[in-house]
Amino acid sequence: MSEGEKTGFIAKVIGPKKRWRAYKGRVKELPENYRTAVEVIQRYLMHFVPTDGDSNAAMFEDLADLFEQAAVDGTPIREVVGEEPVEFVDAFAQNYSEGGYVPARARKQLIDDIERAAGNGTGREDTPA
Repeated sequence: MSEGEKTGFIAKVIGPKKRWRAYKGRVKELPENYRTAVEVIQRYLMHFVPTDGDSNAAMFEDLADLFEQAAVDGTPIREVVGEEPVEFVDAFAQNYSEGGYVPARARKQLIDDIERAAGNGTGREDTPA
């Protein structure tokens, strides 16, 4: 492994961890009710909205930004998330997962699998002889 490859590998491994720790530190500094809201949203996102590492980091950093600003402005949590928190979180997540519950990699896998099953698109190879 070259020095450049080592550096890239280490950045992939350590970078997200540093970002995650920084995010968690920011959340810890929020007033209790805002912190609780962020933690609940975070748990939902982690269970139901799979994304890649970079998207996760950006999504959680933006979530912290949103609630930090709301706390500074004194914006009530209900004004941030609305009356339907699931709708809020799903809309928020769509910015990072390209479609909510069906992440981009799952759509790509489906397309690739169908293409393979169909014989790379001719439509003839998949018909029984």
